[in-house]
Amino acid sequence: MSHRHPLPLTLQASLLLLLLALLTACSPAPQTASSSTGLNVVATTTIVGDLVRQIGGEQVKLTVLLPVGADPHSFEAAPEDVARLTRADLIFAAGGGLEAGFLERLVANAGAEDRLVELSEGLPLASGDGHEGEDQDHDEAANPHVWFDPALVKLWVDRLAAELSELDPGNAALYAERASAYKAQLDDLDGWIREQIETLPPDRRVLVSDHYVLTYFAARYGLQEVGAITSSFSTAAQSGARDLARLEDAIRSSGVPVIFVSTTVNPALAERVAEDTGAAVVPLYIDSLSDTDGPAAIYLEFMRHNVREMVSALSR
Repeated sequence: MSHRHPLPLTLQASLLLLLLALLTACSPAPQTASSSTGLNVVATTTIVGDLVRQIGGEQVKLTVLLPVGADPHSFEAAPEDVARLTRADLIFAAGGGLEAGFLERLVANAGAEDRLVELSEGLPLASGDGHEGEDQDHDEAANPHVWFDPALVKLWVDRLAAELSELDPGNAALYAERASAYKAQLDDLDGWIREQIETLPPDRRVLVSDHYVLTYFAARYGLQEVGAITSSFSTAAQSGARDLARLEDAIRSSGVPVIFVSTTVNPALAERVAEDTGAAVVPLYIDSLSDTDGPAAIYLEFMRHNVREMVSALSR
């Protein structure tokens, strides 16, 4: 009967080291330094942040600079925001001038210019007074509120997926899959909005808001943007007495029944115009989503809530 003799300990150790070396050599190298831990992504607004979350999923560690209810036109960055941008792999902004009051200096202080992605870059933006923008002078201020047109948001989604995939190619197929599924939801939203607007009589398809925020919405769904309390795309601008007098005349002559006001601004001036003209004042979520337990916690709910409020108010 033969007996098997155990291998010497030194030989066993050598074989174990050789096996570990072979396993290490056969293991695939990570695509990027961040792919195993998640990309550090900063979004400026809650709306941009929600879209990043929808496409980035668990592969993204998201920080949103502006809190719920903050007005991006007047937001003031804090010193700790510089540190957030310094650590970021990517920084997503709406662009189009929305964050002009704080973002350029903040990005420069963080040395993060090469990581900033402005989602509206390259889009045909409308001018600040609500006029269409294909022939727009580039020195003229642009209207940044493109998220009120789901078709333009689809272009944002494509840009998000492309930028995430470039930095994290190992998950590119996943980002593309999420983008495709989300764009299908945007198509559904677009069709639903059209159905809601079609319930309004033509003479009720008129819009007045606190600043020019509904330009893209009006253009896509066939409404008339009669005017705005502030004759600008920004809440930081001011209107004079003549501007307000002209607006009140336009509200009366067009039969505008309601003035829509952002939840992030003081409604006092809109209330004064409403009192003069007999219009109602109705708040909408414009530049910010709601809290998680509110009616506009994600972009899709944000749009549906706003459209319901608009149709209800214009139907009175």
